[in-house]
Amino acid sequence: MAKNGAPKFFYGYIIVLAGFFLQVVGWGLCSTFGVFFNPLLIEFGWTRAMISGAFSLSFLILGFISIIVGGLNDRLGPRMIMVVCGLFLGSGYLLMSQISTIWQLYLFYGVIVGIGMSGMDVLSLSTIARWFVRRRGMMSGIVKAGAGIGMVIMPPIANWLISSYGWRTSYFIIGIIALVFIILVAQFLRRDPAQMGQLPDGEEKVNIGCLNSADGGFSLQEAIHARQFWMLCVIFLLVTFCVEAIIVHIVPHATDLGISAVSAANILAVIGGVSIIGRFVMGSAGDKAGNRLAIIVCFLILLVSLLWMLVAKELWMLYLFACVYGFAHGGFFALISPSVAEFFGLSSHGAILGAVFCPTTIGGAIGPVLAGHIFDVTSSYQLAFLVFTVVCIVGFILTLLLKPVTNVERAR
Repeated sequence: MAKNGAPKFFYGYIIVLAGFFLQVVGWGLCSTFGVFFNPLLIEFGWTRAMISGAFSLSFLILGFISIIVGGLNDRLGPRMIMVVCGLFLGSGYLLMSQISTIWQLYLFYGVIVGIGMSGMDVLSLSTIARWFVRRRGMMSGIVKAGAGIGMVIMPPIANWLISSYGWRTSYFIIGIIALVFIILVAQFLRRDPAQMGQLPDGEEKVNIGCLNSADGGFSLQEAIHARQFWMLCVIFLLVTFCVEAIIVHIVPHATDLGISAVSAANILAVIGGVSIIGRFVMGSAGDKAGNRLAIIVCFLILLVSLLWMLVAKELWMLYLFACVYGFAHGGFFALISPSVAEFFGLSSHGAILGAVFCPTTIGGAIGPVLAGHIFDVTSSYQLAFLVFTVVCIVGFILTLLLKPVTNVERAR
C-alpha cells in the first residue's frame, strides 16, 4: 500500500506497455520483409527461394540465440539484453540499405537482424510470465497484440516509403526507428516484481502454487527430458512452418494474381489487425479453458483458412483469408509463453521458452524457403498451400495428444 493508504501502482502494467511497444516495432518491421520482396527481385534478379532464404536464416539465428537470451534473462533480467538486441536490429536494417550482393543480404538480414530479433519474444513474454499468474495469458495476448498492430501499420508505411524514397532509403529509416525506439523502451523493463518490491498480479500477499513461484518449476535440463517439451517444440515448429511462409509470400502471391502492390500490402495489414483480436481472445481463453484447448481451436481456424486459400483468387477472397488466418496467427503466438509456464513453471522459464523457440524457428526458416522453391519450380504457390494444409492437420493431431507432465514422468 502507498503511504496515503491508496493501492500502490502495479509496475507490471508498465512491463506490459513496454513489451507491447517492443512488439509493435520489432515484429512490425519484421513483417515488412514481404513488402521489400519485389523491389529486391527487380533490383538484383535473385530467385524467390534465394531472397526467402535470408528471412529463413534470420529465423534460425533468432531461434538458436533465443536459448542464450532466455538463460541470460533468467539470471540478469531483460533491460541490458534488450539494449544489445536493439543495437543489432537497428544496425542490421541500416546495413540493408547498402547491400549489393547476395552474401550481404544473408549477413545483414539473416544474421544481424536475426540476432536483434532473438529478444523480442523471449525477453518480453518471459518477463510477463514472471509479473502475472492469474492473467498471464491475457497479458501475454496484450503484449503480442503489439505485433499485430505492427503488422497493420508497418507494411503500408514501408510501401509508402519505398514508393516515395526507394527501398534503400526506406531501410535506412527503418534502421533508425529500430535503433532508437528499442533502446529507449528497454529502459523500462524489470525482471520480476521483487525488483520493485511487489508480488505477481499486484497481490498484497503470496497466493500462487509452486510451479508459478519465481523459484518453482522445472530446470531446462529437467524439461528437455519430458516428452511434453518436445511435443510443444514440434507443435509450434509446425505452426511457424505454415504461418511465416504465408507472411513472406502473401504479398508476391497477391501481385502474381494481378492485385496492386498497395492492396497486397494491405492484406498483411488485415492479417495484423485481426491477429490483435486473436491474441487477446485466445490468450484470455487459455487462462480460462487451458492453453491446450486454445491451441486446438487455433489449429482448426488455421485449417479453415488454408483450405480457403486453395481456391482464393480475387482480392475480396484474400481479404477474407486474411481475417480468418490472422485470428489463428495471433492466437498461436499469444499461447507459446503461457503454455511453457503452465507445463514447466517459472524458475527457468526464459531458458525453456528460448529452447522451445529454437526448433520452432526451424519451421519458420524452412516454410518460406520451401514455398519460394515450389514457386520457382512450378510457377505457382498452389502446391505450397496444400503442403501447409497437411502440416496443419499433423499439428492439430499432436495437440490432441498433449497431456500435462505427471510427477512420475518428472521423476524419470
